[in-house]
Amino acid sequence: MRLPGKGRVAWVTGSGKGIGRAVALALAAEGWRVAVSARTAADLDVLVREAPASAITPFVLDVTDPLATAAVIARVNAEMGPIALAILNAGTHRPTPLAGFSASDLAALIDVNLMGVAHGLAALLAAPTPARDIAVVASLAGYRGLPRAAAYGASKAAVINLIEALKPEADQAGIRLRLINPGFVATPLTDLNDFPMPFLISAEAAADYILRGLAGGRFEIAFPYRFAWIMKLLRILPAGLFFRITRGMVAK
Repeated sequence: MRLPGKGRVAWVTGSGKGIGRAVALALAAEGWRVAVSARTAADLDVLVREAPASAITPFVLDVTDPLATAAVIARVNAEMGPIALAILNAGTHRPTPLAGFSASDLAALIDVNLMGVAHGLAALLAAPTPARDIAVVASLAGYRGLPRAAAYGASKAAVINLIEALKPEADQAGIRLRLINPGFVATPLTDLNDFPMPFLISAEAAADYILRGLAGGRFEIAFPYRFAWIMKLLRILPAGLFFRITRGMVAK
């Protein structure tokens, strides 16, 4: 087993599709009682039917609504028991080239990808029984600015910074705060990309990386490993060399 649950409660946001859906099913298979949240009730209903009986309980939620987020966390704690593991995964993406750059597009991604995480964190930490294990999904795209990912990358870079900044105090408070940085994962969101996606993996493979990383106790779970190391190298390159590489990523 990768991350045995033994009846403990996990809450996963963004569970309607992609990584969140695969993680929820993987946790259910490991014996967790999984609360799942997404904006679309129909997606959650399909997920519940695919899981073992009574393993997954749906809670419809738009993570951009702080009051609704706090209310869902209160319901999960009251109806299922204290949340032992929270995975804040809800996110969105749209390509953002220079041509037609829109501040409203940037704001929309920040509202979900950054503020959605902030609302979840704030409510989890303020709950009468705070979650003691919180994992937040960012992205390898948050390491450094990449062409056509200006809005997405900026929102995920902010998430990385947020979690790194909070971790020392979380450690002192006895709260395990983790960071999940996936590369390219085949989901309805990556289907929007019109450029090559190296080391593309399935959502199920991503879930396996995540569960094994959580079980291993690592702060950062970055995958797939070869792509993660390439992105870590790009992170430390001098600006001139970095921009020489990224200029080659821009279509002529």
